[in-house]
Amino acid sequence: MSPDARSAWFRTLGQLALVLVAGLGVGLLLGQPWPALTLAALGVVAWHYWKLRNVLLRLTARQRLAPSSGVGVWNELDRLLARSQHEMRARKRRLLAMLRAYRAAAAALPDAVVVVERNTQRVLWFNEAATPLLGLHYPRHQDASLVAALQPLPMAQWLASGRNAEPMIDVASPANPDLRLHLRLIPYSDELWLLVARDVTKMMRLEHMRRDFVANVSHELRTPLTVIHGYLEMLDPEDNPDWTPMLAEMQRQSQRMTQLVEDLLTLSRLEARDTLPEDTVGMASMLATLRREAEALSQGRHRISVVDDARIDLCGSTKELHSAFSNLVANAVRYTPTDGEIDVRFVRDGDGGATLSVRDSGYGIPAAHLPRITERFYRVSTSRSRESGGTGLGLAIAKHVLGLHDARLDIASEVGKGSTFACRFGPARVLARDATLTSTTTP
Repeated sequence: MSPDARSAWFRTLGQLALVLVAGLGVGLLLGQPWPALTLAALGVVAWHYWKLRNVLLRLTARQRLAPSSGVGVWNELDRLLARSQHEMRARKRRLLAMLRAYRAAAAALPDAVVVVERNTQRVLWFNEAATPLLGLHYPRHQDASLVAALQPLPMAQWLASGRNAEPMIDVASPANPDLRLHLRLIPYSDELWLLVARDVTKMMRLEHMRRDFVANVSHELRTPLTVIHGYLEMLDPEDNPDWTPMLAEMQRQSQRMTQLVEDLLTLSRLEARDTLPEDTVGMASMLATLRREAEALSQGRHRISVVDDARIDLCGSTKELHSAFSNLVANAVRYTPTDGEIDVRFVRDGDGGATLSVRDSGYGIPAAHLPRITERFYRVSTSRSRESGGTGLGLAIAKHVLGLHDARLDIASEVGKGSTFACRFGPARVLARDATLTSTTTP
């Protein structure tokens, strides 16, 4: 209790005692002490009820009332209520100002922002950018179903995923088919979701231009590189022994450039496709091929093991999956020192899917590089990559191939202890083994 409240409390008790004593004195003078004391007590109770009525009027009044003056406990309570009301009004003004600022900021965003109720999937609020990007208009779409408002986008299944919903990339705008949108669902409370739509038309246009440029340049480089490589093969080092190391280096570099062009063309072709032809991929023959390629590239410098514990096949493109798996095996051989171990293993997962993993005992990858290791031309060690002859595109190709097969690439690595690259396929990609596709040589 504050000093002012304590002082007011004691003053009120003193006034009450004085009133009762005065009433008792008047009663003694009149010869009726108890009736007089009772009347005095009733007067005190009536006065307190009057003060309580004034407090209730202040609490329920919509207008601002000045606090009463005085030194009693009711006057102190009146002043405290007035101060609390003043502070509450000040907080309310600050909150309203913040709310207006947030609404103005959301309205000024170039991205469309839509507040959606989780249970009913109704549109509660949207900013101005939602009109040209998503075709939402006020008040027609206020409290309307988001699924119906954004037809023909497949919103029902996407919203059903909730917190696990993956961003929708490169979708046509319901308001303008020429616009390409990136949609993201952000659950920020148990009842509300935030739908953010960004215009990525220019970005997608630039991405297509980049793909076309890389594909065209790579295709144009193919012919001169083939000519150069052919002439180098025609040159006989025996005509001039001094040229032998130079010709060998030129041939090695021309082959490396040819491989780089082929990888660029492969990556451009994969990026331009949304789906791949699907057939039965015989994993027994695939693993046998991977073993032969690894042994040919290793030339006896590593201990290589290929294990098929899954005994199943996959649904997908044999050519593209071989390209992805072969890149992972080749990287393991390149970046594993002599006498190291390389383990290729194909196993079933607990959820009904399957995983092909490539584990090596090589140099390992620092944790800081793992998020970017699948980017095009990204290298952990430039000098080591040049010595190994890699193009820097193998992991990017593998990631794109797996993405087209609804699979993912998981990478685990520790410096000095090696790396593990795991290709994880869902249950929908698993098929019973076809005996006609099984290699005569079991890997």
